[in-house]
Amino acid sequence: MNQIIYIDGDSLTLEQIVQVSRKGTQIQLAEDAKHKINQSRTLVEKFLSEGRAIYGINTGFGKFSDVSISADQIEELQHNLIVADAVGVGSPFDTEIIRAMILLRINALAKGFSGIRLVVVQTLIDMLNKGVHPQVREKGSVGSSGDLCPLAHMVLPMLGLGEAEYQGEILEGKEAMQKAGIATVVLKAKEGLALINGTCAMTAVGSLAIYDAVMISKTADVIAMLTIEALEGITDAFDARIQLVRPHKGQIEVAKNLLKLCQNSQLTTRQGEKRMQDAYSLRCTPQIHGASRLALDYVKGVIETEINAATDNPLIFTEGEEAYSGGNFHGQPVAIAMDTLGIAMAEYANVSERRIERLVNPTLSEMPAFLVKEGGLNCGFMVPQYAAASLVSENKVLAHPASVDSIPTSANQEDHVSMGTIAARKARTIISHTCSVLGIEWLCGTQAVDFKNPELLGLGSSEAYRQLRQRVTFMESDRVIYKDMDVAYDLIASGKLIEAVETITGTLY
Repeated sequence: MNQIIYIDGDSLTLEQIVQVSRKGTQIQLAEDAKHKINQSRTLVEKFLSEGRAIYGINTGFGKFSDVSISADQIEELQHNLIVADAVGVGSPFDTEIIRAMILLRINALAKGFSGIRLVVVQTLIDMLNKGVHPQVREKGSVGSSGDLCPLAHMVLPMLGLGEAEYQGEILEGKEAMQKAGIATVVLKAKEGLALINGTCAMTAVGSLAIYDAVMISKTADVIAMLTIEALEGITDAFDARIQLVRPHKGQIEVAKNLLKLCQNSQLTTRQGEKRMQDAYSLRCTPQIHGASRLALDYVKGVIETEINAATDNPLIFTEGEEAYSGGNFHGQPVAIAMDTLGIAMAEYANVSERRIERLVNPTLSEMPAFLVKEGGLNCGFMVPQYAAASLVSENKVLAHPASVDSIPTSANQEDHVSMGTIAARKARTIISHTCSVLGIEWLCGTQAVDFKNPELLGLGSSEAYRQLRQRVTFMESDRVIYKDMDVAYDLIASGKLIEAVETITGTLY
């Protein structure tokens, strides 16, 4: 039985998001969160009884914010908001993203600034715990006024509408809720807005993306070092003294990792033994990988702040009994961070593809062309390099920032939007491509080592070699390679490669 995670609105971590979204860990509201939610709701009902005009409670939305809504129309207003905003396009998000999205919305509501009833929050919790997964389409959010469109799709099954996946079946929302034994709800004042006004879609994608990216940053060091050893690279470039006179944190960490991974290696060389300098794709690994690590640190900080933030509008402050309209729903912090993440991860793929070229090109590697014994009859690893080049080129297109674009919405009331969800989706795609490119490099590096002597590898590199060779044999002659590429990808993306290597080397930076 998985341990229960208590949600209080303030202390959710990336690791907990992964546990809930990927491993099905159950959640409960902390008692203090229940108290804050109830206090906030009580204040909303007081505002209504006093007849105070407050945006989103008894007014229209966006350009209609000056339109008053009568008390007998408030429930219809909230219902209409959800159905009007559910205009998503394309395929549904992966289930892990949908689960992260629901969790993040629950956590934001748990802060007690949204004026929602406890029963509505509990409905979301029941959906998450029982595995009712709304079908949330990937496209349609501009990322300001929050992720209105995807979050509206998230809410539809709560109203008995839309579609949801339950126990492997895609069902009508009402049927999914019935089968799971969860009652649907009728939204009251403020509740529709409270459910969809926030950055939870882009932050859900971003949370899992940065978690994976940090793991992949270590993996990239492992695979790079295997290549460096296969090419009898020079380790002097990783000397701590070089890094300390340009003391960027990421650069220092990568150099330490590389030296740890090649400990006891008999394949690496010193400057002047075989050549005076290596090419940049080998020699500058600390500088290139390290720069991406600096970017990942920044992105991680933004996401860790956002996952515990109140991004609703208006916000209900029980102290002082005020409701203020602001802009916490605006996705700009996440948008810029996700664009940065995409660029940082694209660079891992860029340099990996250049290392692949050095492995397969006989004028650069001094090994058989394309790492195969009977070249001409066999193509060897010629065409996997094409695939890597294709992915790297696509990454360059995807790395163009979404956050620099803005198209006004709601008759120019919402005249600057973040495009943060687009940025997050692009970053996630780039990360997947980067896993594929690194997988190809790993296959090539392992094949290259077999032309040398695997027994001469360093401590960490030998484990990386062993992990692949347990599943993928040496390629004597041409065969279907994509299956080998899939194996390498899965070992990288799942974290199994880095887990195995760290068992031998200790935790890498």
